[in-house]
Amino acid sequence: MGIFYLFPYPDTEKLGHPFIASRLNYNEPLPKGAKITVVVVYLIVCVVGLVGNCLVMYVIIRYTKMKTATNIYIFNLALADALVLATLPFQGTDVILGFWPFGLALCKAVVAIDYYNMFTSVFTLTIMSVDRYIAVCHPVRSLTVRTPLRAKLINVAVWVLASAVGLPVMIMGQVEEEKDVYGSAECILNLPKPREHWWPVFVICVFLFSFLIPVVIISVCYGLMVRRLRSVRLLSGSTEKDRNLRRITYMVLSVVAAFVLCWMPVQVLALIQALGHVDLGTSQASMAAMHFCIALGYANSCLNPVLYAFLDENFKRCFREFCIPANSSLFLEEQRKRSLRQERECAEEEEKEVVIDEGAIPVSAE
Repeated sequence: MGIFYLFPYPDTEKLGHPFIASRLNYNEPLPKGAKITVVVVYLIVCVVGLVGNCLVMYVIIRYTKMKTATNIYIFNLALADALVLATLPFQGTDVILGFWPFGLALCKAVVAIDYYNMFTSVFTLTIMSVDRYIAVCHPVRSLTVRTPLRAKLINVAVWVLASAVGLPVMIMGQVEEEKDVYGSAECILNLPKPREHWWPVFVICVFLFSFLIPVVIISVCYGLMVRRLRSVRLLSGSTEKDRNLRRITYMVLSVVAAFVLCWMPVQVLALIQALGHVDLGTSQASMAAMHFCIALGYANSCLNPVLYAFLDENFKRCFREFCIPANSSLFLEEQRKRSLRQERECAEEEEKEVVIDEGAIPVSAE
């Protein structure tokens, strides 16, 4: 998710700066120590997030068993996160220097990537929630609707739809600087005039379509899923399909919840700033709050791979196979333990009588 639209300059003639660095025209510039802290956090998030998201994309491409509809959506999310994380070194440089040294082309690229990430991420999470709703509430229909090919086509459609915002903001991304003043270059989002009129409209629209409306749709989907799972008896709780259904649904819910919690502060802060209820450039405390909210948002992009590793057994197993060579003693020991565990589960299943009554539903887990 991007931050280019969030916090305008106090000077309405220069509304909209992508990075919340301490600026010469802010009344209370950010202290040097705070700048260094921001840059260090950005670099840590960048390295951890890039490694994690690239690993997620690798295992989905590498292992045939990982090419499910849900995982194809996860690939789209990881791609968007990896792209925006790759911009953090440029943003960190802008923070520490106090100006934009990379020129117009990179300015436009980073602006566009920010917005593409913003909309592709939230659209993908919304689609994943609808996908889970179909799997839980319409299991028979899901067998034909939820296919890997259709998921790939939906991913392409998400990027095309995000282009409705990404391409215009790329055009509006500009580098402005005072003539003959070194270090005054600023990468800004140059909205049409009168900017003081269009800026609140722009921020409100972004808030609605990149946060509020998707969160409402996601909430409705999970509300319907909870009601369905409570009112309908599944197969025995020990069956593999039942476990997979709950596991994947819980993982998707956790990823969505992490996104909402990480991005709600910066979205709300941007909204109240755009509506004129607070001036965030008048104190070091308010600027520190801006930086904290933005860093929290970017941290979400490196958090997702951690959630996959802890909450999804397939991702966990693939990550382990990637990190441990196949011919090592650790790998062989893991294989032995897995075989014993599977044999034990099969034995337990054989001892149980699985009863399917009228309340049971077939389950499409993946």
